[in-house]
Amino acid sequence: MQIYKAFYVLQILNIKNFNSFYYLCRRKTNLSMFNKNIKLIIAGLLIAVAVWQFIEGEIGNGIALILLSGIFIFLYFKNEMILLAFLRLRKQDFPGAKRWLDKIKDPEKALVPKQQGYYWYLHGLMVSQTNMTQAEKFFKRAIKLGLSMDHDLAMAKLNLAGIAMTKRRKREATTLLSEAKKLDKHGMLNDQIRMMKEQMKKI
Repeated sequence: MQIYKAFYVLQILNIKNFNSFYYLCRRKTNLSMFNKNIKLIIAGLLIAVAVWQFIEGEIGNGIALILLSGIFIFLYFKNEMILLAFLRLRKQDFPGAKRWLDKIKDPEKALVPKQQGYYWYLHGLMVSQTNMTQAEKFFKRAIKLGLSMDHDLAMAKLNLAGIAMTKRRKREATTLLSEAKKLDKHGMLNDQIRMMKEQMKKI
């Protein structure tokens, strides 16, 4: 019964069905399937229906819809493709991670700035062993856009230090290593930093 009431509210909002609404969003914004603005619109609609349910005294339905809208709000800030790519990378599945990232056709429109940072950070990790010049470009772009976690920022700077060292830019590598060490507050990168410092002595 309550499901029918929810559909009635959507009809009041001039949305005949979700497919037509989704098509309209894509046509109006010319954005990809996973666009951040579409998620906010869906979350807003769910909250509107939840408020109506609270007014009707259907507290349980209202809470459920609020929780559901929370998922879309979470995915606005933490893009699902980025999360899935991270999971693939943890399993050392680089082709799998790339497939997920390739689904993001326009990162500037589909992602908030810090998620754009992670988009380029993941690309940097994937090509760091095969194309240092490209990896350097990706890591620098990721740092410029910003990364949420200090550990990830430290890892990006550590990779840049390794690239600088390989290109015999010792001063730059030393600075980046120092910055990475300050960011690595839990000492998770101590071994890598120590090894890199030893290697720099040979340059």
